[in-house]
Amino acid sequence: MQDPSKNFHQKILGRQGEDLTVKYLKRHGYKILKRNFRTPFGEADIVAKSPDGYTCLVEVKARETDAFGLPTEAVTRQKQQRYRMMAKFWCELQNREVPIRFDVSSVFDGKIEYFENAFI
Repeated sequence: MQDPSKNFHQKILGRQGEDLTVKYLKRHGYKILKRNFRTPFGEADIVAKSPDGYTCLVEVKARETDAFGLPTEAVTRQKQQRYRMMAKFWCELQNREVPIRFDVSSVFDGKIEYFENAFI
């Protein structure tokens, strides 16, 4: 059984990573369309419109230590496949195809590294 205090700490860390990423995106001209976009395929942390017109599904990975690898290493093929399905779901909700991009925000030690087109 997982330690509830550890799980709570991870949720807070994840929320802080999302908050930092939202600030970063806004500073760079993105419009936040949705946070914690829930679908039958999983949850996209952030959906944002980029200044160049892409709808970006952003996976935020926050870590305090690299003991288990860098944050971006946690975006597995399975997670990428779920994001592709979430993108299709988003387009269905919009009743049209929209240009989609998959980005990853790596938050480590309070600093952001932002990867546009992190996967296809």
